[in-house]
Amino acid sequence: MSSAHAAELDHQRDHSERQAKRKWREIESIKDRQRLQRELEELDGCFDIALDDLKF
Repeated sequence: MSSAHAAELDHQRDHSERQAKRKWREIESIKDRQRLQRELEELDGCFDIALDDLKF
């Protein structure tokens, strides 16, 4: 395998790892928002605001 080919494979691997990390960060963010909404609903049964309406 040539060094150029190996470098390209390393670049592709790094790129896919970054995408996977970004995807997991997005998933964790969604879970955090859902957790926050559940906690707010537990504190106030009348809580009826969509989390998209809240500013973070």
